[in-house]
Amino acid sequence: MGLLEAKKLSKNYSLGEHDVLALNAVDFSVKEGEFVSIMGPSGSGKSTLMHLLGGLDNPSSGEVYLSDKALSKLSQKELTLTRRHNVGFVFQFFNLIPTLSAEENIMLPIIIDGKKPKGYENRLNQLLELIGLSDRRDHRPDQLSGGEQQRVAVARALVTNPAILLADEPTGNLDSKTGQEIMRLLRKSCNELNQTVIVVSHDPRAAAYANRVVFLRDGSIVKEMSFPKKKKIEEKLDLILEQLRVLEF
Repeated sequence: MGLLEAKKLSKNYSLGEHDVLALNAVDFSVKEGEFVSIMGPSGSGKSTLMHLLGGLDNPSSGEVYLSDKALSKLSQKELTLTRRHNVGFVFQFFNLIPTLSAEENIMLPIIIDGKKPKGYENRLNQLLELIGLSDRRDHRPDQLSGGEQQRVAVARALVTNPAILLADEPTGNLDSKTGQEIMRLLRKSCNELNQTVIVVSHDPRAAAYANRVVFLRDGSIVKEMSFPKKKKIEEKLDLILEQLRVLEF
């Protein structure tokens, strides 16, 4: 079993008198230290899958296992603690607290968990160095660029040393150059911290930073592509674009 695994995962939504099948019996597995991108057209089930994998929503059927724990078997309190300690989330919008400094925003999950920030100073310094903001640790969000704010959001997601990091369209609110910087940062966290990363993205170039790309359509996985670690971004991008043309996304 992988670090994170979904078995026959399905999700139905009711829209008035109609039921919408957002995810259809999906099997999905991620190994420790792996970097996976999930792609698909609008409405394909990408974000639904992400939310189910992170325990932010409950499946209609099927199961998600994180480190061999079945999420549906956990109490609400246990699920909250599992998310807090084992899953880091990065979203399209940075969701930083405007009155807090970069350092304070990064340390927020530690404070919420009732732990003393002083015990995490080494982790904080490591992450500030990783994101290249050691010299801007005292700056508030309005004193940082959009890319810098997203870097802070990534560091905040990593501060608890989660088993897995889930990023839902992390470059969607950034220009292409800044978006690539964020993807390089996520790739760096995988390479240097052995961080397991799953990214949902509509951007083929962002997806090319992964070692595996999963393509969704109508709630089902229709194709997967795996790449050697040393494969260049441009080479992967060409293969992804060709696959998108074949799938007519």
